[in-house]
Amino acid sequence: MNNEIKQIIQEFELFTDWEDRYSYIIDLGKKLPSLSTLEKIDANKVDGCVSQVWLTTNQKDNKYYFSADSDAIIVKGLLAIILRIFSGQTKTQILDAGFQELFKALNLETHLTPSRSNGMFAVVEKIKDIVSKQ
Repeated sequence: MNNEIKQIIQEFELFTDWEDRYSYIIDLGKKLPSLSTLEKIDANKVDGCVSQVWLTTNQKDNKYYFSADSDAIIVKGLLAIILRIFSGQTKTQILDAGFQELFKALNLETHLTPSRSNGMFAVVEKIKDIVSKQ
C-alpha cells in the first residue's frame, strides 16, 4: 500500500460517520479543477460510468499526470481521491497501486451504489490501460 493510500485512509478515519465522509468527498470534488470544454470530448470520456466522466493525461519525465472531471459532485470528489493516488506516478507505481485496498479500507462498497463503484473502477482501469499502452 503506497503512502498516499495510507494518508487517505487516515484522513477518512477522522470522521466518525458516513455523513461527514460524504461531506468530505463533496468538498474534495469542489476543490478539483474543472476540465475545459475543449477537454470534455468523447475521446476523453470514461466508459462504464453512469455520470459523465472525462479523463486527460500528460506524461513528463517518466511520470503520468491525470486530470479528471464529472458532471456529478460526489463523483468529482471520488475522482480527486483517484487522482491523488495515480497522478505524478511512474508506470510501475500506477500498475502496482492498490486502489482496491483503499476501496475496501474505506468501506466504499457498502456506501456507494454498485453503479458508482463500477464507475470508479472503470476510471482506475482506464488509467492503467493508458499507461500500459505506453
